[in-house]
Amino acid sequence: MNKLLGVKSMARVATIDYEMCHPDRCGIPCVRFCPINKTKPYKAIELSEEKRGKPVIYEERCIACGICVKKCPYRALSVVNLPEEVEEHLIHRYGQNAFKLYGLPMPIEGKIVGILGPNGIGKSTAMKILSGSLTPNIGRLDSEPSKEWILEKFRGSVYYDYFNKLYQDQLKIVQKIQYIELVPRYIRRGSVDEVLKRVDERGMYREVVESLHMNSMLTKHISTLSGGELQKLSIAAALLRDANVYIFDEPTSFLDIRERLNALMTLDRLLPRNSYIFIVDHDLMFLDYIADLVTIAFGVPGSYGMFSKVYTAKAGIDHYLKGFLPSENMRIRNEEISFKLHEAREDRYVAKSGDVMFVWNRLLKQLNGFTLTIEPGQAYRGEVVGIVGPNAIGKTTFVRILVGELEPDAGYTTSTAFKMSYKPQYLERKREDCSTVAECLKGVNSDAVREDSWLYIEVVKRLGADRLLSKELDALSGGELQKFYIAYTLIKDADIYLLDEPSSHIDVEDQLSVARVIKRIARLRRCPVFVIDHNFLLIDYSVDRLMVFSGTPGREGYGSAPDSVARALNSFLKSMNITVRRDPDSGRPRINKPESYLDRQQKALEQYFYIE
Repeated sequence: MNKLLGVKSMARVATIDYEMCHPDRCGIPCVRFCPINKTKPYKAIELSEEKRGKPVIYEERCIACGICVKKCPYRALSVVNLPEEVEEHLIHRYGQNAFKLYGLPMPIEGKIVGILGPNGIGKSTAMKILSGSLTPNIGRLDSEPSKEWILEKFRGSVYYDYFNKLYQDQLKIVQKIQYIELVPRYIRRGSVDEVLKRVDERGMYREVVESLHMNSMLTKHISTLSGGELQKLSIAAALLRDANVYIFDEPTSFLDIRERLNALMTLDRLLPRNSYIFIVDHDLMFLDYIADLVTIAFGVPGSYGMFSKVYTAKAGIDHYLKGFLPSENMRIRNEEISFKLHEAREDRYVAKSGDVMFVWNRLLKQLNGFTLTIEPGQAYRGEVVGIVGPNAIGKTTFVRILVGELEPDAGYTTSTAFKMSYKPQYLERKREDCSTVAECLKGVNSDAVREDSWLYIEVVKRLGADRLLSKELDALSGGELQKFYIAYTLIKDADIYLLDEPSSHIDVEDQLSVARVIKRIARLRRCPVFVIDHNFLLIDYSVDRLMVFSGTPGREGYGSAPDSVARALNSFLKSMNITVRRDPDSGRPRINKPESYLDRQQKALEQYFYIE
């Protein structure tokens, strides 16, 4: 058929997001305007009873003209051309016009393989296949292939030995799942202490608990744990199991910077290195430190995904940031990501009479047994202020004082009843006032769904939320839900914006889009934007000044005045006894190995963040 249509050596990947497809509303322009449907005796796209009246695209007949993609008002269609030889590496397809996965991360015994790439690209699917919970169909949709047939397909490749042991039950798999909020559904009885002792197969209970700083949560019931506590429980439970394969899917989400560094050091020290180990995460500093090798996932999210060859951790992350994979001779991004120094930023916010939005002196607030103390400071119009520190340390309480929602017990601010727009850490999928993304955004600000408005262009479209407008909130993925709530927060008319953990569940590209949108809104609205986040790279990339909170979570908190990012992080890292250098090529922060030459040199110079 390809020869008949004049197409040579090309494979078609046509996908339809049926949650976004609404033929009863759009008049099916994809079917009506298809040139094959108009000029040939056969159809390339038509409505299907099996799909409940929604269209199907016949890839072998499609010529990838792109007309159906452009005509679809809901952006539900995607058609991509790939070299025909790529089909030889097809591992799994979810169905007709559904996502296709090409290749897998390479299992290497005794090495930690980091997996880096955008959401919707097949990373979790690959982990399910490597764990044995999903049997790959190698593109066969009519029947499920046998494990013998799959092994035959892998024969002669590096994957044969791994899957041969997997399918003969010679590999014990332990997987730390991505969405840890589901943990209470499966573990309904017992305290943290009881759960961990039940799974302690390696006899390392006390060492793991101490290393992850879990003593204060041992007596808590699983149902009462916060997101960060659930994450530490999941990591600890995986480490205590004796297995041949360890899979950690997003082990940094919900953890603050201090907890991330603790988790990083714990995994690096306690993971058994004679096993297969895979770690999927969006925190580049985390992967850079712990991974021996890195594989890059790339493709078109929601349509197809591929995995690169393995690179050393530094080389893989550098290639990812540059957007070019040399071994594959493949460009995966049009622009290079680089990280700039922050010292020049302070010049923008030299105090001027009209630029200071509010000032506060030393603040004291006692609330439900918690005591918060804040150093004197000020906030400027149009700046982004980052806030880092442990959970339950008073970060949100501080901003509530600034906007007048809470009165300090001592001290004062010059603000008077400012209106705040707030994105919380934990996001609700169900809302009483709206059901679709478009309805929710329109309910807050009707300009947000008008394609000619600046809010649509600068916020909704830049965040990629324009593709989600027709989706139901409860159908959004974790990353999509995060982007919706960021847009929902920033389109409101307010005097101060506060975003709590906007980087959670979103990939590096989206994190950078979020950083740019936050900056843009701060500048255009001439309002301060406070960003509470635990992703070191996002903080380093996006904020103008930084506040560091310390103390004892739940008991007392101490907030520093806003300072330069370098100085604030230098103080924070010194308290952790960790040094961070800058990569000479990309400028990205990198953690030094303890007692390495650079670690000792920076400590001697009191330069814990980087040597200037």
